[in-house]
Amino acid sequence: QVQLVESGGGLVRAGGSLRLSCTASGRTHNSIIMGWFRQAPGKEREFVGAISWGGGATHYPDAMKGRFTISRENAKNTVYLVMSSLKPEDTAVYYCAAGEPLRLFPAGLSEQSAYDYWGQGTQVAVSS
Repeated sequence: QVQLVESGGGLVRAGGSLRLSCTASGRTHNSIIMGWFRQAPGKEREFVGAISWGGGATHYPDAMKGRFTISRENAKNTVYLVMSSLKPEDTAVYYCAAGEPLRLFPAGLSEQSAYDYWGQGTQVAVSS
């Protein structure tokens, strides 16, 4: 079992930046993949990006490239999502998730059902 706890959400003005954290505990290992997703009100949950816990390789969908950066700090078992130039449409609940490469690589890193563990989410609100 892996437990994930997100933090760092809040209210920010458009154009501002925010850093979200996701701290993992339990049976983590270097091969695990950590993903970030978000769900805006009335919309489906969408993929923000992912990072390999061991090597640190990252992947972002085209829509998220440029303003979102994922990194990890292994010593703290924490993955970060830094969001910059925030827009009101970035308002959402942000979730982190963890999954195994053997499931995720065939399914695709954006495939939510391929992630085994999810955090409770952290709310981000961007005011105009």
